[in-house]
Amino acid sequence: MSILVKDLTKIYGSQKAIDTLDFKVNKGEIVGFLGPNGAGKTTTMKILTCFMPPTTGTAEVCGYDVLKNSKDVRNVIGYLPEHNPLYKEMYVKEYLSFVADILSIPNARVQIKDMIEQVGLGVEQHKKISSLSKGYRQRVGLAQALLNNPEVLILDEPTSGLDPNQLVEIRQLIKNFGKEKTVIFSSHIMQEVQALCDRVIILNRGKIIANDPIEKLQQRVKGNRVLHLVFEREVNPAVFKGIDGVDKVTSVNPVSLELVMDSESDIRPAIFKKVVDSGLVLLEMKQDEASVENIFQELTYDA
Repeated sequence: MSILVKDLTKIYGSQKAIDTLDFKVNKGEIVGFLGPNGAGKTTTMKILTCFMPPTTGTAEVCGYDVLKNSKDVRNVIGYLPEHNPLYKEMYVKEYLSFVADILSIPNARVQIKDMIEQVGLGVEQHKKISSLSKGYRQRVGLAQALLNNPEVLILDEPTSGLDPNQLVEIRQLIKNFGKEKTVIFSSHIMQEVQALCDRVIILNRGKIIANDPIEKLQQRVKGNRVLHLVFEREVNPAVFKGIDGVDKVTSVNPVSLELVMDSESDIRPAIFKKVVDSGLVLLEMKQDEASVENIFQELTYDA
């Protein structure tokens, strides 16, 4: 077990930032940490990385308690905060050497060279951090988080503000590192979460409201499937109304329909029968599951 959280609570004055959180993260998992602004994601990450203590409850990282064994936790964890705290007047290699000295990393020169290659900083390694694009600064942040070869990697909004090309590159780096390490990352880019995560934990107002694989989350959301139909000629939407499991029929254009389905039903056999009985020619049928964005919006609608 890489991370074990039990009854974790953090109170600021009269406000509960997080309220009795319970979750586990297994070794090798990539877990998306989602929630509206102020839901408690960053607070939880700061507790796990020993930047702040909880008010009550416990948290363990690789078997080490964040309060009792904070030094051990720091040795097995890598952390990239939302606002990447770099010393911009330093050169890339100089900064990584500085971090290596703080962490007392053995064979630091070899480790720095290897990490520069892994995150794609080779052509930028002799530049000042202030001269780098945001994408390369994020790579520097990832390099420092990975410099001590941590077992657990915690990333807070690692792709925030990146352009599409930079986003793809950083996303691939996270995916590669996730093959060997436990990764928790927060993001507001839902496609990114859907592409990378084994599981999603969704917070709302300091509480966990979902903790499931994406496929299981999709099953929780009612009316979450849409069937797209394309025909050879114009079709009357009324033909498909009244079929069990069909909640709504919408005409997209004269030859195309969208059918919103009950999440528990597979209505495709009934659709094929109706097509044949009506003398229609079906050119295309495509079924879409709910996206992470749809699920997020429905579960946190009252935020």
